[in-house]
Amino acid sequence: MPKTLIIAEKPSVAADLAAAIGGFPHGRHEVYENDRYLVSSAIGHLVELCRPGDMDEKHKEWSLEHLPILPSAFRLRPIAQTKQRLDLLLRLLRRSDVERIINACDAGREGELIFRYLIDYARVEKPVDRLWLQSMTPEAIRQALSNLRPQAEMEPLAQAALCRSESDWLIGINGTRALTALHSRPGGFALTPVGRVQTPTLAIVVQRDREIQDFRPRDYWEVHGTFQAATGSYTGRWFDPAIASARKRAEAAEERPERIWEEARARAIREKCLGKGGPVTEERKALLQAAPPLFDLTSLQREANGRFGFSAKRTLQVAQALYESHKALTYPRTDSRHLPEDYPATVRGVVEKLAQLWEGSARAILENGWIQPNKRIFDNAKVSDHFAIIPTGTLPGGLDPAQRRIYDLVCKRFLAAFYPPARFEAVTRITAIEGESFRTEGKILRDPGWLSVYGREAAAEAGGEGEANLAPIPDGATARAEAMEVVGLSTKPPPHFTEATLLSAMENAGKLVEEEQLREAMAKKGLGTPATRAAIIEGLVQEEYLRRQARELLATPKSFALFELLRAAGIPVLSSPEMTGDWEWKLQQIERGTFTRPRFMEEICRLTRQIVDDARRFGSADAYAKPMEAEGPDGSPLVETLYDYRSSSGFRIPKFLASRPISREEVATLVRQGEIGPLSGFRSRSGQPFSARLKLGPEGKVTFVFSQESSEGESRQIVNEEPLGSCPVDGGSILETATAYTCEHALKEAPSCSFRIGKQILSREISREEVAQLLRERKTALLPGFLSRKTKRRFSAFLELKEGGKIGFAFEKRAPSSAPKAGSRGSAGGAKAAPARAKKAAQKKSSPRARG
Repeated sequence: MPKTLIIAEKPSVAADLAAAIGGFPHGRHEVYENDRYLVSSAIGHLVELCRPGDMDEKHKEWSLEHLPILPSAFRLRPIAQTKQRLDLLLRLLRRSDVERIINACDAGREGELIFRYLIDYARVEKPVDRLWLQSMTPEAIRQALSNLRPQAEMEPLAQAALCRSESDWLIGINGTRALTALHSRPGGFALTPVGRVQTPTLAIVVQRDREIQDFRPRDYWEVHGTFQAATGSYTGRWFDPAIASARKRAEAAEERPERIWEEARARAIREKCLGKGGPVTEERKALLQAAPPLFDLTSLQREANGRFGFSAKRTLQVAQALYESHKALTYPRTDSRHLPEDYPATVRGVVEKLAQLWEGSARAILENGWIQPNKRIFDNAKVSDHFAIIPTGTLPGGLDPAQRRIYDLVCKRFLAAFYPPARFEAVTRITAIEGESFRTEGKILRDPGWLSVYGREAAAEAGGEGEANLAPIPDGATARAEAMEVVGLSTKPPPHFTEATLLSAMENAGKLVEEEQLREAMAKKGLGTPATRAAIIEGLVQEEYLRRQARELLATPKSFALFELLRAAGIPVLSSPEMTGDWEWKLQQIERGTFTRPRFMEEICRLTRQIVDDARRFGSADAYAKPMEAEGPDGSPLVETLYDYRSSSGFRIPKFLASRPISREEVATLVRQGEIGPLSGFRSRSGQPFSARLKLGPEGKVTFVFSQESSEGESRQIVNEEPLGSCPVDGGSILETATAYTCEHALKEAPSCSFRIGKQILSREISREEVAQLLRERKTALLPGFLSRKTKRRFSAFLELKEGGKIGFAFEKRAPSSAPKAGSRGSAGGAKAAPARAKKAAQKKSSPRARG
């Protein structure tokens, strides 16, 4: 009997499809089969584009002379990790009784690519239909099966998917090889990965770090007053109404209505107004604050990083475990913050189940009938491959602390979404004295609404802005300035990126693009996708382009060197968000049928040739030099290269000292005066910031000169007050500081304990969860990624808590080196493990997917 083969993107979806169709054996299977259907799945991508060396032997050597690599046709190869699943699907596709195929991969560009690559590799020609799902309810699945789309209708989406994949390959492979060739010419092999998303993301961080480095604080003053009216006293701050209105027209960034740039003027205002009276006007208006939207992956990662310090990768791992192992959350790799329009009944069922954990919040939703169709939550137009992350209604048990935190975040956000808005009363009071204006603002919570889901503390915090107890003042009232204070302040540099703020920057990279059309395209997709952004950030850290310091992400000298090289070689397009925006906009046009694949790929090939030609024209990075208006200690002129400042006599100052870029102006001052500083922004080998003067020695060597001030304050700054466990030395609470996990008694002015666990051990970041496990169980799980100081190789180990609170390493027990007994699985596996790992590492290092 002829059968139809349904191929989903992942096993969990195949199980849902089989359950909705019915008539299959119970339980989980790789293949579900009945009289009419075969249901199976891929496991994400099963095949990938071949590497250059697989296409031509000459491309196994990295050489600028062999670029650009522009295949006339791209070949596919199996992905080793999923080869077994690929072989299974190939057998099913080639079965003689399979006469029709249904593509049930995710409804989007990447899902279409997974299926098309599989069919192309299998070389089967059988009728194909498309199952397009926006919801995974059984009713929605059965309805979609009765309304299948023809394959031809999906051709524009498939063309866009192929263009995305091949263009990433072309830019990633050619750009990485060209830049590596330029960087490696001074000697050795300096891998310089670049890519369509990776490099523009890095550019955002480098630009911010340069702004911080170039920032010069500017002093300003504010005038704060205390006023007495008939209804009571209140405080206010002087402001300039003219600047307040100009700010609405986007005036200079440093201008603020309350800032006074001359101290004399601020003191004159104080003397002018102190003890005087004047009229008071007041405006009160109601404000409604709706609950925040449901989580997509990026917003969940931002929230978890801001609240708990979780990395984007860690949040994704936890959410994935809650989805796959505990069945407690829906699919996490989503870019949608909405639910399908047929989901209200499903939502009601989930809320009923959550009443066992959040009885008050859940019961209020059900009893008040707050689950109603509305576009703020239920909107098919804003549901793409997947809908928002919500609880499934399955109540999980045995969650670890990290899983419990993420689960609670999602559940509370889900419940809050159905609550009415929080109601505030906003008060703006203007006190006018002697022609000067003072503003007082307050925000009073009148009805917590959705804030009640988060408890009294959150409601009190939200309602406590400004003057919370401003008694109403009658018309025509006056007030007298009882006290006036001039407060001296200075402007602050922009903050370093955290993972939360970098994820926002990646998601909203359209703000960095000038053209409106490109900004709209970027607003939809941004840099990367929710499923890839964590991997992009982790990749930049692993490539040593970024470094984590507490919760901050800092650009490394390698990053600055990359952009110096791109600028010098005239290849700025590689670091431009405009490039990603332009591609995304044209890919969307291909999906709509208004732009063609050949035209798109022709432009990509032209750009690839331009990158290679610019790199070849630039020649050697070692020969690049810009003259300076400064001389070395021996009087010979200095020049700036990509890596340092040098003279013909051999004098040299690196462009980076202790991870801090040294500017041309600073070098000129140093060689002219012999000393400069103090300068801030240096980082020690352990990653700690410090300030110092630079001094030029008699032999031209630069040394640090430190002041007597200690930096102990920074190491004692508590960044998270939630205890991780008990100190093994004296039983005190272990708290997280900016640099370590430390006993509370070690943070006192007169420390009585010295227990401390550094946040970084042998170049590996140690997380809060790992420290909590160490304190609780006296041993962590096996941790990968430590870097040996002796061999410079990565290794895995357990951290152990030993007597006296000392921390040590423990290693996995290895199989004995003696000859194994016949049939011994452990010894055979051990004999193969080392070459297999070496081969895998070599493949990973040269993988075009990783670089592209």
